[in-house]
Amino acid sequence: MSMKEKTGFRFQVSGASSLTPKAFSRTSRGFTLLLAVLISSILIAIGSAIFNILSKEIILSSSGRESQFAFFAADSGIECALYWDTKQNAFATTSALTQVACGGGLADLTRTSGGTLLRPTYTTVFSFPLDGGEANPCITVTVAKTFYPTETIIASQGYNTCVTTNPLRLERAIRVQY
Repeated sequence: MSMKEKTGFRFQVSGASSLTPKAFSRTSRGFTLLLAVLISSILIAIGSAIFNILSKEIILSSSGRESQFAFFAADSGIECALYWDTKQNAFATTSALTQVACGGGLADLTRTSGGTLLRPTYTTVFSFPLDGGEANPCITVTVAKTFYPTETIIASQGYNTCVTTNPLRLERAIRVQY
């Protein structure tokens, strides 16, 4: 036996003629495209769901941060009013002060009187931005002094921004009564 005779054997498998590359690609072309579209749409849906969750988390954390600015602004207003009331007696009916220094600047005092003859009330209102900027947090403080019996109520509204037209403006308030 020669070398040519050994390599000349051919094996035939029944049905193998239908698996030619041409026949195989013709039947699987549509399935591959369908599979690719299905996988890509699943990945897009997962990606958009993750993006939606992340964007809501960012908005929530930003809102929490801005709420803290408003709360600490209100706290600063209370502290300023308590200082000027207890140390300087700035809100008394006999006080000649027209301004108080709070938040790095001067705040003008607006005084009104009201109440009844037997229980008069004197109210002082002042507003100021923290650190002097309009985009910074700002505060409005109302000090009401009532007599017979003597009572002082300090209400401080803190805002995360002084821009009143800002749709994301937040208000937090603190009230002290003594």
